Amino acid sequence: MPITIKSAREIELMTEAGRILEIVHDELAKSLHPGMSTMDIDQLGEEVIRSYGCIPSFLDYNGYPASICVSVNDEVVHGIPDRHRILQDGDVVSLDAGVIYKGYHSDAARTYGIGEISKEAEDLIKVTRESFFEGIKYAKEGNYLFDISAAIGRYASIRGYGVVRDLCGHGIGTALHEAPEIPNYEMNRKGVKLKSGMTLAIEPMINAGTWEVDWLDDAWTVVTRDHSLSAHYENTVLITDNEPKLLTLSK
Repeated sequence: MPITIKSAREIELMTEAGRILEIVHDELAKSLHPGMSTMDIDQLGEEVIRSYGCIPSFLDYNGYPASICVSVNDEVVHGIPDRHRILQDGDVVSLDAGVIYKGYHSDAARTYGIGEISKEAEDLIKVTRESFFEGIKYAKEGNYLFDISAAIGRYASIRGYGVVRDLCGHGIGTALHEAPEIPNYEMNRKGVKLKSGMTLAIEPMINAGTWEVDWLDDAWTVVTRDHSLSAHYENTVLITDNEPKLLTLSK
């Protein structure tokens, strides 16, 4: 599948999709507290998405049954919301969401601590977010895709964390997942040369222990093999001829 270069009009639509998704994440972050269920998060997220005239990207995508992926503690990604799964003080929760605005997708993820969390959890969340920003230092026209991958992986691994290898970022546009795939670790080749107008969902998934993961019997939820904590951070990024533009993060 070729990598799509977005027109000015397409960038305008994706910018609005990103702006709305940032609002969704902000509303979800404000709502988080011990005692709420992961289904509560999903219902609120879908409500906010639809209030802006958008469609949840994830709902029914390849059969996924919810609008927000809610992954707790050792769950890396794709946790399925459940009214019986209650957040506890000290939990780490990753929220992954996407919206479709006038046919164009945005995709972003954040990880939060619930109540008082451990120093280990704080550090993991911080390094995961920082690894994203290390990566996008290279998200400029003329650089190569895997420059981003290598920077993310180096930043996390040198600090002793496991960088997930079985899942990766991706291009995004009229489809939620477009070319190219974007690993979060160093590759033995350069990858494609970055061009202005590319839109990429860059998403480090970092574990406190091993990089290895398993899938649960629901065929969606990915967990760390050693049941260590995991964190996830993602933004939809526009490549320009200067600095990258984060479509899902204005602050």
